[in-house]
Amino acid sequence: MPRIEPLVPPYSPAVDRALRRWMPPGVPHEPLRLFRVLHRNPELASRMFALGAGLLGHGLLPAADREFVIARVTARSGCAYEWGVHAATLAPQAGLGPEQLRATTDTGMDPGPLTERQAALLAAVDELHDTARLSEPAWDALRAHYEDAQLLEFLVLAGWYRTISYLANGLLLEEEPWAEPFPVVP
Repeated sequence: MPRIEPLVPPYSPAVDRALRRWMPPGVPHEPLRLFRVLHRNPELASRMFALGAGLLGHGLLPAADREFVIARVTARSGCAYEWGVHAATLAPQAGLGPEQLRATTDTGMDPGPLTERQAALLAAVDELHDTARLSEPAWDALRAHYEDAQLLEFLVLAGWYRTISYLANGLLLEEEPWAEPFPVVP
């Protein structure tokens, strides 16, 4: 049971417009529970929309890299809700396969099946998660693949999805019924 119940239809006209704006056109699902909870505070939701939509729709990182970072951040944060939403929708659209998604959930996995760039992203997310800093080797590994603007975006993206993980976990949001189940790692 979530700590704050998501809004349920019928929505006010303003909330209905906002929720439709948050969901991609033609999506067959109800607006996400997370979005429906956030709209209990429409002003906060509006402020969050700008950054979230900007990172997803207008970023400089390749979509597959963006989704790999999101999956690792949410996995390391124990956020099955957000990991499952992205694993079911945006990650496959970006070209991430099941093995790559599985790699984001297993901290003991040999990075062999990952590209050098994915291994650099994974290590950087892990360092940020564990220490809130990046070592010179982690930074240099990222710099080999990204320009300054992309590196800034990477840091904001990782921090944003840590925030989203705090939000979903703190609210005890139930996973969306259509979301990819978070794998049980041996």
